[in-house]
Amino acid sequence: MTVMTTEAYTTKIKRALSYCVTQTDLDIGKKYEGKVRDTYDLGDKLILITTDRQSAFDRVLAAVPFKGQVLNLSSAWWFEQTSHIIPNHVIAIPDANVTIAKKCQVFPIEFVVRGYITGTTNTSLWTQYDNGVRQYCGNLLPDGLRKNQRLEAPLLTPTTKDIHHDRPISPEEIIREGWMTQTDWEIAANQAMRLYEYGVAVAKKHGLILVDTKYEMGKDAAGNIVLVDELHTPDSSRYWLAKTYEERYAQALEPDNIDKEFLRRWFIEHCRPYEDSILPTAPDALIIELSRRYIQLYEMMTASQCHFPDTLVPVEERIKRAIASYLV
Repeated sequence: MTVMTTEAYTTKIKRALSYCVTQTDLDIGKKYEGKVRDTYDLGDKLILITTDRQSAFDRVLAAVPFKGQVLNLSSAWWFEQTSHIIPNHVIAIPDANVTIAKKCQVFPIEFVVRGYITGTTNTSLWTQYDNGVRQYCGNLLPDGLRKNQRLEAPLLTPTTKDIHHDRPISPEEIIREGWMTQTDWEIAANQAMRLYEYGVAVAKKHGLILVDTKYEMGKDAAGNIVLVDELHTPDSSRYWLAKTYEERYAQALEPDNIDKEFLRRWFIEHCRPYEDSILPTAPDALIIELSRRYIQLYEMMTASQCHFPDTLVPVEERIKRAIASYLV
């Protein structure tokens, strides 16, 4: 693989700042717009378009060049790598930003697995622990833990949506409140832990630490539990550089991260992202660096060079051509 210089990446990203994929309007099926993905429901299948919208703190913060394709192609790579553990919803990847997926009945639970105690959001394990919480999602946490410390064993800390925010929930509450059956929970929870352990092992081979991540699952038309949404992307996961972790942890420094955590920290330093109605605009330099990190992670993990699409071709025109055969 030919490795581009940081300057070359920066130049390409700068040129693409005004070409971000922030909205789509394909006039097909029924459209649902999430924080990052535009979903078109075609009845028996879904067209998922991963945009360049950047979300955190329960809102969209910015648009990041090439982010959508990096997330989509990263997920596609991981779905293929983990198909021996659990089947997934992927039918095809006809375009860098597009996944054609099986329509599934998605469980209203996010399966969050954490190998380290860290984070800055209200629901992060470190924020809760630092505020005195020792019983979290059915897990008992010991006193004396430090931020960014590796946990004795990975923890499954599920969440569900509560009006506007993610709500931490225990397995007992999931069953008692009827979110999932006992059998489905046990199968999904086991698969989540297997996926995380596999992801950790693969990341380690590529010089990365898979710190924590979230999974979404559902049932397909045949009643099989399948993996949906995204997988081990820098949006759904936290990654640190393995070679500097121990030294920086010993010095009580933040790990070298390669995900969106540093963008979260910038907003926390400059505003109150959960309370302020209007947030400051992230500087271009910050957006460019985030894009570069997303690309770096993709290339480190997949050992493939990132393909930069022709920005002269309108995104919707490109996508319409790519999905045409799936509309008949």
